[in-house]
Amino acid sequence: MNPRVSIVIPAYNNVQYIAETLESVLNQTYDDYEVVVADHSSVDGTQEVIDTFMGHPKLRILSPTPAGGGAKANWNRVSSEARGEYVKLVCGDDMIAPTAVAEQVAAFEKYPTAVLVASQRDLVDSSGEVFVKNRGLQGIKGLVSGPRAVRATVVAGSNIFGEPACVMYRRELLEAEGGWDNTNPYLIDEATYARICFHGDVVAMRRSLATFRISASQWSVRLAKQQSDQAIAFHEQIAREHPGVLNKFDLMVGNAKAVGMSYARRLAYIRLRKRMGHEHAVESTV
Repeated sequence: MNPRVSIVIPAYNNVQYIAETLESVLNQTYDDYEVVVADHSSVDGTQEVIDTFMGHPKLRILSPTPAGGGAKANWNRVSSEARGEYVKLVCGDDMIAPTAVAEQVAAFEKYPTAVLVASQRDLVDSSGEVFVKNRGLQGIKGLVSGPRAVRATVVAGSNIFGEPACVMYRRELLEAEGGWDNTNPYLIDEATYARICFHGDVVAMRRSLATFRISASQWSVRLAKQQSDQAIAFHEQIAREHPGVLNKFDLMVGNAKAVGMSYARRLAYIRLRKRMGHEHAVESTV
């Protein structure tokens, strides 16, 4: 019998953190789930750490994903191996609360029309120290329609759903949408969530059930102009493909905020430089 939930982990150069990530997902209060992990041909010993968890009854360790293809290659690899009704992707340096799976499954059970459940998250530095609490889900709370949630993320100019560790979604809908949407690589998670949202309702849980680590190795903290350009392209794609969800003012506000947020993120990266573990950063090879 297939598990109710699949937690999938696309690891990449996470040797410092992957053990904490695996421990967090393997110690859930909810029992009917599996964990699937694949290393993306890391060069820092990530696979060796993963192998120390071999034999855990809930864990399936896949062979390494070949180098290349960017984040999408390994995200799709682990997602395609999921057998659960619901899927939660957790990157190899993030963590989830012990009750995260139980609370998000309960939300799906309470709201049968829901296609995606998202929580807030805490932001931590390379040492795990929290510097921002309860971040995300600006403009939505409780059960909201998918189109309303998509409008909220566009108007915010940033991904209000949060990083993948915050989100659980129906596996069949990710498959129906062809996997992770890499049209604008910096928005691979937000764009994919938006596609899923148009299939039904969203549950916004206004409490933190995940931690997102700001670290020097992240590919998403670089090149502010590319980030804002891709966000604007995403907003305009939503407007074209889903007439009536956004008006001209929504687009104007969302695009302006996207520019501002991209540079604010870059400034924060510079300000937090000493807390981001540069001594352990590994240059991307995929």
